[in-house]
Amino acid sequence: MLNNGAEGAVERPAEGNLRPGLVPMLQHADVWRGIDRLAAKHGLSASGLARRAGLDPTAFNPSKRITREGRPRWPSTESVAKILTVTGESFSSFVMLTGAPGTGEGQVFSGGKLAGRGAAGKSIPVVALARLATESCFDQSGQPVGSAWGRVNAPGIVDRTAFAIEVNGHEFDPVYRDGDLIIASPEAEMRRGDRIVLGTHSGAVLLRRVGRQEAEGLYLEALTDSASGAFFKTSDIRWIARIVWASQ
Repeated sequence: MLNNGAEGAVERPAEGNLRPGLVPMLQHADVWRGIDRLAAKHGLSASGLARRAGLDPTAFNPSKRITREGRPRWPSTESVAKILTVTGESFSSFVMLTGAPGTGEGQVFSGGKLAGRGAAGKSIPVVALARLATESCFDQSGQPVGSAWGRVNAPGIVDRTAFAIEVNGHEFDPVYRDGDLIIASPEAEMRRGDRIVLGTHSGAVLLRRVGRQEAEGLYLEALTDSASGAFFKTSDIRWIARIVWASQ
């Protein structure tokens, strides 16, 4: 449960022992999942939500969720209060977004499908990351084309241009792990520090982080190594979609 940033696992009672009207005990992963889903519900990345709440933009980064010693780091109650204030959400709605047992909400990602339990949403295109290297999956504007795409239910995503990618392998560990689902939006505003999906005129599709924006293009960093990056001229970029949600 939340305790002003204190670290450590929180023991949660078995689901069958929960009594109606009680807030379920939240584990570390539940709380961070709730923050990610709250951000996505309002069309923001986790860093965008932190920025809107007046927090350090990196406050909710995946790298901040575990200490160097490997112990779970919890968001402070003040941070949670601020993001609830700026989004107009109640604490009870936040608890439901965590998907913890007993909340009646949540999302299950299994076998390439994301299904909402008790949450209305829309179906968006989804493709496995591995297929992006071998097939032409996007048109000139960054919209999904071809037979590689499936459909996935994405509660809270209202952007008609959004699409999802299922991460395969360990290239992006620990930012995105094998089996994670990410949702990207070509219409979402892009800022420094945002993670993006980039399509080049050469046909490559890349996952990168925005290092800086210049008049002639973008300096993009590798997701797992901010010291490793490259400059992309505007003329080389076909389309960009900001990653607005991840199933971590």
